[in-house]
Amino acid sequence: MNSDSERPAVTELRLSAFKAHRGVVLPLGPLTLLSGGSGSGKSSALQAYEILARLGSGQSLARAVRDVAGGPSACVPAGARPDDQGRRGFRIGCTVSGPAGPVSLDLAVQAEPELRIVGERLTGGGETLLTTALTDPDRPAVQAAWHTAGATPVTRAPLPDDRLGTSLLPLRVAGKTAGQRLVLAAAEQVVVALRSAFVCDPRPEVMRGTGGARAAGGAGLPGAAGATGATGALGSAGGAGGSAGRGSGVRGGRGKGAGKAREGHDEGRLRSSCDNLPAVLARTSQECARRHAVLVAAVREACVGPVDGLRAVPRQAGVTGAGAAGSGARESGVTGATGAGATGAGVTASRMTASGATGAGAAAAVPAAGRGGTAGAQSGGGLGDAGVQVVLDRGVLGEMPVEQLGDGELRFLALALVLLTGPGVLAMDPAGEIPSAHQQMTVMADGMDRCMDRRQARELVSLAVRMAERGHVRLLGTVRDPSVAEGLPGVQVLHLGA
Repeated sequence: MNSDSERPAVTELRLSAFKAHRGVVLPLGPLTLLSGGSGSGKSSALQAYEILARLGSGQSLARAVRDVAGGPSACVPAGARPDDQGRRGFRIGCTVSGPAGPVSLDLAVQAEPELRIVGERLTGGGETLLTTALTDPDRPAVQAAWHTAGATPVTRAPLPDDRLGTSLLPLRVAGKTAGQRLVLAAAEQVVVALRSAFVCDPRPEVMRGTGGARAAGGAGLPGAAGATGATGALGSAGGAGGSAGRGSGVRGGRGKGAGKAREGHDEGRLRSSCDNLPAVLARTSQECARRHAVLVAAVREACVGPVDGLRAVPRQAGVTGAGAAGSGARESGVTGATGAGATGAGVTASRMTASGATGAGAAAAVPAAGRGGTAGAQSGGGLGDAGVQVVLDRGVLGEMPVEQLGDGELRFLALALVLLTGPGVLAMDPAGEIPSAHQQMTVMADGMDRCMDRRQARELVSLAVRMAERGHVRLLGTVRDPSVAEGLPGVQVLHLGA
C-alpha cells in the first residue's frame, strides 16, 4: 500500500440487519455525531463498528461480540425468524477509503445455534476480491475464493469461520500478480482503518475507585484495553513503541508479540475506562508541554472556577482519596505505596501548568508505572492506583484532587486527553507497519455528552473539530443534544429513528 497518500478511514457503516437496524447506511466523516431518542439505535451503531474493528484487529468472533449485552443473539434483528436449520444471524459492513480507493467489506454472521461467520465479501477496484461461504456446517471453516487474475482467475482455500478472512489475506496472498497485489492493498487498507479505532468510555465511578475492584487492564469494560490473547486486539497491550503485539494486522494473522499482552498494566497507556488517568497525565505532561497547555486551557473552559494548571503529585503512603493532595505530597521522596506493586519512593512531583513549565527534577516525576511498570496492578483505589494522583491548581483557591470534580468535568478531562493524544498514549494496537503519520485514529465515544452540561459538551466538540482538522483524529460519537454542534465547521450530525 502506498501510505504516502490518503490515510485509510472508515467512511461508511452499513447495518444491513443488526439489532433494530435494517438496511441502514451511515456515511461517516472526520467528525460524525449520532443523535436520536432512546432506542433509536445510536449505541447499536457504535457496537457494530466495534465488532468490525475487533475482527479487523485479529480477535475471534466470540471475543468481538463478548461485550454485547445479551450475547450474540442480541445482535439479531427483532422478529428475525430462524431458517429450517434453526439458524439466525446478523449482517454488517463498512466501506474504507484510502490509497487503494473505496473498498467495501460485508459480513454475514450466524448467531444461533452456534456463532460463526458464514459469509464475507470484499470488493474494490471494480472487482470482487474475496468471498467466503459456509459449505459444510459440520466443519469450523468456510470456503474462500480470492482474486488472482493470473493463470488461475481465483484461488480457493478454507479459512476459519471465527476470524475475519480479510485480516488473514496478507498471510495467504503472495502478491505475484496484479490481481493479488490489488487484493493485498485492499485488505491492508481495511485492516489498518479498523485497527485504528479506540473505544473510549470514561467512567467516573471507576476512575474514582467507587465502582468496586477494577478488573485487570480494564477487562470486561466495553472496548476495554489490556485484554490478553493470542491475537492483536482492539485496545490490546502492544508496547508504546509498537514493538510488542502487532497482532493480526497488516502482515496479518496472529503475531507472536500479541500473545504477550499484559494483564493489569498497559505501559502507561490510557485504558478505555480512563481509570489510569493520573499515570498517563504524568507521562504526557513531560512528553509535550504544548499539548498539555492545550489540555489545561480546555479544562479551564469546562470547569467552574479558576483553573491554573494540573499537577501530578505522588500519593503519600497509606493515604487515599482527597487527603493525598496535601502540601506534603509536593515534596520529593514521598512514596506512593498504596498497594501491591505501587511505585517506589523517590518520585518527584511534577509541575503541570498551563505554560507547561516543570519544576526541578520534574523529569523524574513520571512514575515507573507510567513507563510500563505497575499502573493498574492493584485493584480498586481509582485515580491514584499508580502511586500518583492529579490535582487541579485553582490559584488562590488552592488545589483539589481531580476525583472531586463533577462527573461531567471528569469525563471532559478524560475525553479531551484522548482527543489530544494518539495511539502511542492510548491502549490500542494500531498497524505497526504503517508510520503513525500516515494513519488516522478513530475515537468512538458512546454517550459523548453524558453527565455534561451544554457548555461542556460544546467545548468538547469544538476541541474535536480542531483536532480533526489536523487529519490524524476522527470521531464517531453519540449525543443526546445535537445542538451542541450547531455552527461548528466540519461536524456531521446524523439523526437516527427520524
